[in-house]
Amino acid sequence: MTTTAQPTATTARHRSVGVAHTRVEGRDKVTGAARYASEQPFANLAHGWLVLSTAARGRIRAIGEEAVRTMPGVLAVLHSGNAPRVLTDYVSLLGPPDPTNALFQHDRVPHIGWPVALVVAETPEQAREAAEALVVEYEVEPHDVAFHADRPDSYVPDDGNAVLTKGDLEAELAASAVVLDATYTTPEQHHSAMEPHAATARWDGGRLDVLDANQGAMWVADELAKMFSLDPSSVRVRSEHIGGAFGSKGLRPHQVAAVMAATVLQRPVRVALTRRQTFAVTGYRSPTAQRMRLGADPDGRLRAFGHEALNLTSTLRPFVETSAALGRVLYDARAHHTAHRLVDVDMPTPTWMRAPGEAPGSFAVESALDELAERLDMDPIALRARNEPTVGPLSGLPFSSRDLLGCFEEGARRFGWAERDPRPRLRREGRWLLGTGTAAATYPSGAAPSTASVTAEADGTFTVRISAADVGTGARTALTLIAAEALEVEPERVAVRIGDSDFGPAWVAGGSMGTRSWALAVTSAAAELRGRLALGDGEIPPEGITAHTDTAGLLAELAKKERHSFGAQFAEVAVDPATGEIRVRRMLGIFAAGRIINPLTARSQLVGGMVWGLSMALHEEAVRDPASGSHIGADFAGYHVAANADVPVIEADWIEDPVPDDPVGLKGIGEIGIVGVAAAISNAVWHATGVRHRDLPLRPDRVLRAEEARTGA
Repeated sequence: MTTTAQPTATTARHRSVGVAHTRVEGRDKVTGAARYASEQPFANLAHGWLVLSTAARGRIRAIGEEAVRTMPGVLAVLHSGNAPRVLTDYVSLLGPPDPTNALFQHDRVPHIGWPVALVVAETPEQAREAAEALVVEYEVEPHDVAFHADRPDSYVPDDGNAVLTKGDLEAELAASAVVLDATYTTPEQHHSAMEPHAATARWDGGRLDVLDANQGAMWVADELAKMFSLDPSSVRVRSEHIGGAFGSKGLRPHQVAAVMAATVLQRPVRVALTRRQTFAVTGYRSPTAQRMRLGADPDGRLRAFGHEALNLTSTLRPFVETSAALGRVLYDARAHHTAHRLVDVDMPTPTWMRAPGEAPGSFAVESALDELAERLDMDPIALRARNEPTVGPLSGLPFSSRDLLGCFEEGARRFGWAERDPRPRLRREGRWLLGTGTAAATYPSGAAPSTASVTAEADGTFTVRISAADVGTGARTALTLIAAEALEVEPERVAVRIGDSDFGPAWVAGGSMGTRSWALAVTSAAAELRGRLALGDGEIPPEGITAHTDTAGLLAELAKKERHSFGAQFAEVAVDPATGEIRVRRMLGIFAAGRIINPLTARSQLVGGMVWGLSMALHEEAVRDPASGSHIGADFAGYHVAANADVPVIEADWIEDPVPDDPVGLKGIGEIGIVGVAAAISNAVWHATGVRHRDLPLRPDRVLRAEEARTGA
């Protein structure tokens, strides 16, 4: 039987893109019908529990597996003496593999929390009991986890983008009427996704089937195939629902452990991490020490812009927190010098964390601009406008679109910036000192090759298949709206299937590149399908008609330009100088982020980023014990994060930002919301108290010490 299922013209009533739409999977999530990685049912399921090193550096001398093998339910104990061998000399979608994922391949321990064994049992309770009973003996060596700006062993990584420069920085600093030279620090921070990491692996008809929580099913499938020397077609990774990721959910030790155990036992094995374990093995944001050197003429024109950023990495491989990248886009100067340096320590390798580089970098850059404005006796927004570039300050490339000043103009109007007295420590409300601050935000808007297919079904509906990942951003809903508009049908006639590596290569949910990359693939496939339907006789066979596309060629044809989202952040704070307490009373973010697909989920993303920025400013700080190298308080009791209730009033909005030469007109919004928030809050604290803070977080004890220093008490 065949039917006719031609797309119908879109009317105002059926307009999709730009209209608020609730999440298509929303009902499933609130009713519990949506199953996350650790909730998928399997027959004959075994459970693995990772054992992590308690030594910060050294070698494994002995593993007392005999004592736990006889414990109830224990099926296997995997370690460096008996685990399957894996390959590590490959390059994946995102570069060389993380050595941490090559589990149990040697007896070296490079840092505390290093996986040393996996205990597998019939139930998770049995696996945990046996894992906690497993005795591991170490030959302990001295370790080093110290991080500070003055480490003499820091180095420039072997990276073509580590240092970018133009002009003579030292000469322009010497010629400047006003010079700022200051160092800003940010602490170690963790992703803290609501859903911890979990994966289940099984062999099914000769194929490795992995159900996971990740940011890119094809990425993880590709790595597992290479690591275990498997044909790519024999590996399937599915990740339908993810409860937050923020950069931490790529390939991690728990997936590799699950595959190893499933291979050894020939039955499904699930490995789920505890909250404490996620602090040890799923990555984190490195602490930073950032030296800013700015030189300006009396009118505020920058002659010199210098930004040197230091972060730590492990002894296993270099990881650069690209904090100095922000200024390469935001501000022009005659001399521009930005550089990244690393120091190797006995700690896990850092990784990408929401707005990698730009989030900590914006605290340094935007705090320094505010300090410079104070010394120049200029309005902070006027100083930023004075140094607005017309092309990329270092690249010389044109911007695809840029309306940072429009964001500041609209934000200042709505925030009431014109009524602000610039002098600090003047506004008071009872015991509270009040202040306001602002900061600029930017984040790259890239795109990567992706594939997608769109099928016209015999029942008049359409099915989109793409290896996208919805990590809580509303990507599934956005793609539904994009496909509906491209097909000129109502969203209710479109079903989007994601999170399956069998759908082919696609970019990951990361770098604020996901929706833009996937949208191009989906619209291209939809256009091809519409063309085929227009040429056909209108009859849809039972199997449907499918169009498939790969966007590599389309992206290669795009003109080289600086492509970024921009924004302006505003904050009002109240500070109690007697207790050091800081309360953020209101926040406003105005953004220029291209075409907004779904205003409902877009605003949610931006607000979420701004709340995270507040969390970064006031709360988040992972502390390590230098004697043991381990975390102090690796849980939500010891590692504090902000919630929406921490901000009584928070608004996020956007201005029109057309991108004329872009095939989809989208820019990323997943990460820009956090950028600049910490600086805006810190600048507001200065305005309230008259004291400048250069170290995050803005803890009460730091406020009190600053107040004591100010008064000489």
